[in-house]
Amino acid sequence: MGFLAPWFLAGLAAVSLPLWLHLLKQHRSDPIKFSSLKLFERRPQSSVKHRRLKYLMLLALRLAVLALLALAFANPFIRRSPTAIASGTKLVIVAVDRSFSMRSGDALERAKAGARGIINGLGASDKGQVVALSGRTELLTQAIREKPELLGAIASMEAGDGRGSLGELSRTLRSLAEAAKQPVEVHFFSDLQKSSLPPGFNDLKLGPMTNLVTHEIAPSKRENWAVESVQAPRTMGDPKATKILATITGYDTASAKKPVSLWLNGRQQAAKLATLGPNGRVNVEFLGLEAPYGWSRGEVRIEGGDALAADDVYRFAIERADSRRILFVREARQARSGFYFKSALGAAGNANFAVDEVTPDQTGGIDPSKFAFVVLNDPAFLPESFVDALKRRVTAGGRLLITAGPGIAGQERVPVLEAKVEQSKYASRSGERFLTVIKPDATHPAIAKADRLEGVKFYQAVRIEAGNLRMLARLNEGTPLLAERTMGEGRVLFFSSTFDNIANDFPLNPSFVPFVEQTALYLSNADERPSSAMVDSFLELRTPGEAAKASRQVSIEVLDPAGKRALTLEESVKAPTLTLSSEGFWEVGRQSGRELVAVNADRRESDLSLLPKETVEIWKKMGTETAAQSSGGPEEQKPWSFWWWLALLLLIVTVAESLFAHQYLKTERPGA
Repeated sequence: MGFLAPWFLAGLAAVSLPLWLHLLKQHRSDPIKFSSLKLFERRPQSSVKHRRLKYLMLLALRLAVLALLALAFANPFIRRSPTAIASGTKLVIVAVDRSFSMRSGDALERAKAGARGIINGLGASDKGQVVALSGRTELLTQAIREKPELLGAIASMEAGDGRGSLGELSRTLRSLAEAAKQPVEVHFFSDLQKSSLPPGFNDLKLGPMTNLVTHEIAPSKRENWAVESVQAPRTMGDPKATKILATITGYDTASAKKPVSLWLNGRQQAAKLATLGPNGRVNVEFLGLEAPYGWSRGEVRIEGGDALAADDVYRFAIERADSRRILFVREARQARSGFYFKSALGAAGNANFAVDEVTPDQTGGIDPSKFAFVVLNDPAFLPESFVDALKRRVTAGGRLLITAGPGIAGQERVPVLEAKVEQSKYASRSGERFLTVIKPDATHPAIAKADRLEGVKFYQAVRIEAGNLRMLARLNEGTPLLAERTMGEGRVLFFSSTFDNIANDFPLNPSFVPFVEQTALYLSNADERPSSAMVDSFLELRTPGEAAKASRQVSIEVLDPAGKRALTLEESVKAPTLTLSSEGFWEVGRQSGRELVAVNADRRESDLSLLPKETVEIWKKMGTETAAQSSGGPEEQKPWSFWWWLALLLLIVTVAESLFAHQYLKTERPGA
């Protein structure tokens, strides 16, 4: 026993106050009148009766009030173990790792066998709970005592494709321990991969009264080779010019030669031999495919066998389609602009675009809706019918790029955009004699990969009225260089200079090729996603704008790799995204057509290196209040205060004192 505030015990000295008050009561007697007191002798008066304490019960109650008040403020406590505080039972959590790496050999079956042993050994008063760890932590049961239900949950586990995270598991264990309010014993069956560690040790913190016991079911050394990644275009024009680049990696491996093959729609297209050094990495390139029109299922495979066969295959989806056509409108004297634009697309390796060059007088019978997007390269004159057709096309969802030079500078307004032309700006003859880009919006697709247009020298630019334009880049003297305007469902990009290497040196700058490539992809509304996705990533089913227009939502059908519907009827109409929860090929049916999505497991799961034992021991000690540790150490003692009990007793004694005082002191007793 102890006191949290022992200095308040000094208040016990106050108990002398009621004792002193009781002793102050003097004997009183009525005076008797005598005619003379000369016959009486003066002497001290003594009486034992007069010195006795009176009202002993009232005195005791008053002493008790002061003593209890001092003790209550001193806050006495006793030390009790967490187990003594709890009801005497415990919660046994069986956590089984079923992440992608547990596909190695019979690791998952051995983990499930160990988990069944823990459940069968549960005490009669203990509760059990089954948890599975894959891309996320799943609670397969509640905290229950029914062993058949717990064993059934363990039997239902299958190897997943997600990446295990010890940080995610620790967060779940903290929540369960805080809700349980009793000792928690966790048995974790896993291969304990080093790659499953969270960024910080604080994420491994366990809950109160949690005792973690780890069961390592993997050997100390496991050689594994994997197809780490595959770089392939999502769409292709000429199959023979299509390049596939695969990266093969060894984890804890010796030197080896591995056969690598390329497959498309179940047929082998090519094969090569990859030579890897110890723990090596090598790139294998395949050129050319025999692919039909539409979507194809591609795979890169390695042979030879290793600890984890599931990562010896990497999937990618590729679509063969006709080249997207671009209408490039230019004056006859502006052939250089068209040459630089087409050369940039060719240098980018994007052979899925075809550029049709026409002069303004040839646009009379052209339908802009037949093209992916249109480029107006500084036209001095455009037929009225073509301008009206462009406006209708853009309003309906089309895209347009306008470049400005002397042709537009001589007009009152920019065609289609209808922005007022203010002036043509020239670089000053003093100073550096050229303009540069400042404050580019690096989040826009046209600029994101173009090195922020650094180092480009501009000698001439056309300044237009900003109005309701979104400024994406400015020149250092304030002229908008790149601006965008939304018109209806479509967009118009305005570039205030030219592509002819006269008004600027942009076509000779390294940022020109990525600028043209990304602008073409953006304006053609082409999908820039890679040819494959990762397990547990999100697939965007609808853009934020489409999700906001509930009245225009249409049904989207999604089939998982097993061919089952992945969305309910309500989700197919409203869901903005979908979680890709397993490896394989997912099919997405939209109004615009069918789409194929290849999904692969996170290749961090391919590194089967084990956690250091020191790290595991630190993790076990991350609980704020642990029950009996696995090392058999003593339980931590916790102060338990009984201040409230003293306060309650003080209240009772105070009421009793008031009653006795009222009874004894309301009147003076006769003969007292």
